[in-house]
Amino acid sequence: MAGRAEPQPSAGGRPSRRGFLIGTGLVVTGAAVLWGDEASRLWWKVPGVDKQRTDGDVDQPGARWVPASARNLRTADRPDDYRIDRIVIHTTEGSYDSAIRVFRDPLHAAAAHYVIRAEDGHITQMARELDVAYHAGDRGYNERSVGIEHEAFAHRKGTLTEVMYRSSARLAAGICARYGIPVDREHIVGHVEVPGTDHTDPGPYWDWDHYLGLVRQETRRLAPLPARST
Repeated sequence: MAGRAEPQPSAGGRPSRRGFLIGTGLVVTGAAVLWGDEASRLWWKVPGVDKQRTDGDVDQPGARWVPASARNLRTADRPDDYRIDRIVIHTTEGSYDSAIRVFRDPLHAAAAHYVIRAEDGHITQMARELDVAYHAGDRGYNERSVGIEHEAFAHRKGTLTEVMYRSSARLAAGICARYGIPVDREHIVGHVEVPGTDHTDPGPYWDWDHYLGLVRQETRRLAPLPARST
């Protein structure tokens, strides 16, 4: 399940474009000087720097849009302000419906970008990939990654379904294609592998070899065919 809160960044989270707004760590608004995270939350509000958004838009074709609480994410402009180079795999440790319910709860302090249903692989998007969802429990990983929740229990055998693996693989392949993420275990990781986490998902029953094979298969399907010679 997505980690709570958003600690300070680990090594590797490197803001880029927002540097011209924040400079040495401050933004001046009238007579007020804002430091650190306060400035990072405000930079995107400057006219002309945020990407165009339309209510209900999704990044993954076929996904259903159900927005997480705005308190469970940080509006951003990725990948222009933070590069996206990781996918973090989670299990919900509860039902699909309960995961959606808690991510919509402003008191939960966490949400993932996507939730996938076990019985049919249906995908619900709850945060735009543009934005930083609080899913990894590490600020740097939140800023650089997309979080995918799967309706399953990390330590309960038989809760991971093939239709969910395949749906997730199509989603992961799309994310990798959008941001140039390599399909390997360095860039597609489990929540358990996030630095400093106390979570153990997706657990010992998650079949990494099978999953990455499916993602690579979907990546090849997405790749444009080479031009034919005349």
